[in-house]
Amino acid sequence: MQFFKDLNVTADQKKFFKKALNSYYDAVSELLQSENASLRLMEAENAKVLSAKGELSDENTASYEKLRKSFDQLLRGVSSLAEAIDLQPPVMPDDGNTTRVTTGTDVTPSSGKEPSVLEPIWDDDDTKTFYESLPDLRAFVPAVLLGEAEQKLNEQHAKGREQSSESNAEQETEVHDNAQTSSATEDQLEGKADDVAKDSEEKEKDKGKEAEKSKEKDLDRKTEKDKEKVRALDGGSLDNLLQRLPGCVSRDLIDQLTVEFCYLNSKASRKKLVRALFSVPRTSLELLPYYSRMIATLSSCMKDVPTMLLPMLEEEFNFLINKKDQINIETKIKNIRFIGELCKFKIAPAALVFSCLKACLDDFNHHNIDVACNLLETCGRFLYRSPETTIRMANMLEILMRLKNVKNLDPRHSTLVENAYYLCKPPERSARVSKVRPPLYQYIRKLLFSDLDKSSVEHVLRQLRKLPWVECQQYLVKCFLKVHKGKYSQVHLIALLTAGLSRYHDDFAVAVVDEVLEEIRVGLELNDYATQQRRLAHMRFLGELYSYKHIDSSVVFETLYLIIMFGHGTYEQDVLDPPEDCFRIRLIITLLQTCGHYFTRGSSKRKLDKFLLHFQRYIIMKGPLPLDIEFDIQDLFAELRPNMTRYSSIDELNSALAELEEHERAASVEKPESERHSDNESQKRQPHDDGRGSANGAEGNGKDHGEGADSESYSDSGSIGGHEDEEDLLSEEKSNDASENEGDDEDDGMPVGSDEDEGVEVRQKVVQVDPKEQEDFDRELKALLQESLESRKSEVRSRSSLNMKVPMNVLEGSKDARAVESESGEETVDEEGGNAGGGSKVRVKVLMKKGHKQQTKQMFVPGDCSLVQSTKQQEAAELEEKQNIKRRILEYNEREEEEMNGGSSQMGNWGQGGSNTSSSIRSGGRGNWDGWIRGGARRHHAAGGFYQGYGRRR
Repeated sequence: MQFFKDLNVTADQKKFFKKALNSYYDAVSELLQSENASLRLMEAENAKVLSAKGELSDENTASYEKLRKSFDQLLRGVSSLAEAIDLQPPVMPDDGNTTRVTTGTDVTPSSGKEPSVLEPIWDDDDTKTFYESLPDLRAFVPAVLLGEAEQKLNEQHAKGREQSSESNAEQETEVHDNAQTSSATEDQLEGKADDVAKDSEEKEKDKGKEAEKSKEKDLDRKTEKDKEKVRALDGGSLDNLLQRLPGCVSRDLIDQLTVEFCYLNSKASRKKLVRALFSVPRTSLELLPYYSRMIATLSSCMKDVPTMLLPMLEEEFNFLINKKDQINIETKIKNIRFIGELCKFKIAPAALVFSCLKACLDDFNHHNIDVACNLLETCGRFLYRSPETTIRMANMLEILMRLKNVKNLDPRHSTLVENAYYLCKPPERSARVSKVRPPLYQYIRKLLFSDLDKSSVEHVLRQLRKLPWVECQQYLVKCFLKVHKGKYSQVHLIALLTAGLSRYHDDFAVAVVDEVLEEIRVGLELNDYATQQRRLAHMRFLGELYSYKHIDSSVVFETLYLIIMFGHGTYEQDVLDPPEDCFRIRLIITLLQTCGHYFTRGSSKRKLDKFLLHFQRYIIMKGPLPLDIEFDIQDLFAELRPNMTRYSSIDELNSALAELEEHERAASVEKPESERHSDNESQKRQPHDDGRGSANGAEGNGKDHGEGADSESYSDSGSIGGHEDEEDLLSEEKSNDASENEGDDEDDGMPVGSDEDEGVEVRQKVVQVDPKEQEDFDRELKALLQESLESRKSEVRSRSSLNMKVPMNVLEGSKDARAVESESGEETVDEEGGNAGGGSKVRVKVLMKKGHKQQTKQMFVPGDCSLVQSTKQQEAAELEEKQNIKRRILEYNEREEEEMNGGSSQMGNWGQGGSNTSSSIRSGGRGNWDGWIRGGARRHHAAGGFYQGYGRRR
């Protein structure tokens, strides 16, 4: 105090310092208030982040701590200043809700996913549209029906009241100012002025209140009238609308129903709607997304709808969780899924979902596991992919997996937890790198796997032929083996392309067949379940290759026996062919359904009959079969051998197989004896037959040679690159099939020749001819023909002898006459049977014409005339030729009968041609025969036809 007294501070100086300190205190107090406001704002933001993510980042924590320290230091300085100048310290708002945070572990997005790498919230555009694109009710419904008109009126009333209060305040200030200016006047004038001001204020207030009340009454009357009209029009439609709610299973239906409800909008109807939505059946979980969409759509205009529904759902959840009973699981799942759907529409806050999930994790057993998993399946992926909640959801998922590992859950609950976890947070995998292929390989894959169909097969074949063969052959073989990548119904088109390319590249078909057989064997060795579709496609492909004549029946039967016998009798039998595995039966059914209908005659028929017996034994050893396998087996036997007996025991099958083997053994013994007997008979037989038989034999032989020439000409000049349409090809195929069926019917009674597999087909390579050489050749040929024609004009015309029938009116009395036209074309020789006895002259009838009538004149010609001698020699030669043809045909028929009785034997090309000749003769001149018989089916080679040129036809 002595120090202050020695300063000699005057009163004015004290007043000045006091005023400066007070102004400084006021400025610091304002700064403290601003610091407090910024601190409160940061606390609110941190609270939101904590609610969404569960923890704060280091940056937010550091900034908050810095601001908090500066605020505390400023607060202490202001408080000490207030005490020094004898003032009350500033009072700050209660900071009980202040968020106190401490630095923790690194929770930045780097621990999870980078913000730039966040996956999209929705998996596809349809889902995004469903949850985010809500209809705008204001565009469909008048504002009066949505209740917005009342809100606008209330706002206008509030504004009117504020304006009236402001005008009253202005009047009061004016009166107060007038009163101050007249302070020098007398007190009576002041009192009167005050009374007048009070009276005017009261009158104005009364008038404003009366006007507001009248306006409110008028508006209430109008709105009530409008509502009464609407209620009168739609009296009972609300119940009908609520009854239609369970049928709204599409976005359009629920949107339409929402718009219709707006026309019935009232507080009572909204409550009734909320109760109807809340009481959704517990088994109708598919309705929850659509009900949630309706609530989200209505919440834009009717704020009370979600506020009424969410407390009901939360209360129901707490009741079911606290009850701790193990019943009503469906109700619990319905409740939690409803909350999850509302969260995806951003109606239910994320904090509610996390609180429900935390309640389930706190008591993680029994039904709580199902509830938690259903909640994660509904909205867990949405919350995990949302930037605001991704870290908190990741923490919850980690807690879920830790609980799953700690607790001994049953397999069902363990699977549920894993499915829910990986649905929300799929395992991180490296991006799939697409295989880079050269453009040429990509074009090949496009042709085979995209463009190939029944109408474009010829185009694809032409494009494949244009490829550089040396570069593409191996890749083509690889692509042809991937028949499982295309359509199963188009496997035969791949076999057709193989047939087409084999005409120009013989080794290609061999490579394809080898690879297919190798893949079939590898499939039997591995017996991998994942390759079953590929194995079925390869079996179908093998059958189609037989249909297009790339393999023989022996290959098919070897594959069939390999399937039923591979691995049996070894220690790996249970691995390669388990007793309960019926997939090998499917393989056999697939192959036989593809090509089994060709094995209808000859040795292939006997081979198939024998294999089907072994197949039945394999089926019986498998035990009871699934119904689908049993039905497929029944269909197979009904198609191939409808009359074959289905045995039910191994003993019956063994006896049947023994009987079949005994029959084959006896047939093999009888076969050599029948061959020797047929040889002796053919040597003893003399060629004495009548002229008619010889003529028939010559006719059949000529027809056979003619057809052989047609076939050879096709093989030389036939091309698969025909330009006919697919419909024409199919129509030709049908007509050919019809004619073949007729031929098969006629051939059913005939003896079967040798095995069709013994026939050999020789194809000549197509020779590329230079167009210039072809033009030179045509020009020289034309010149040669022209020269020959000119030279023939100058030669003496000579007529060749022609066999000609005598007119019936000439042969009135002679039935056995034989006429021969002379060189001049005017004489006819008639040899009688009596002339052979030694007459020196031959009676001749000369055909003459008088006017329009033909007449004959008899005359006698010496027997040693050249005309008579040449005629006799010609007839003798024709007779001898016919006898030789007849003898050969009869020999071949006998051999065929012996083969039917005693088994098949390998025959030469002439023997096969003979059987074809006999079949063509027996068909009675039914048209040209275009192929040969193989496996009970005819192969047709129609020039320009695509399918007919390569495959077997039934």
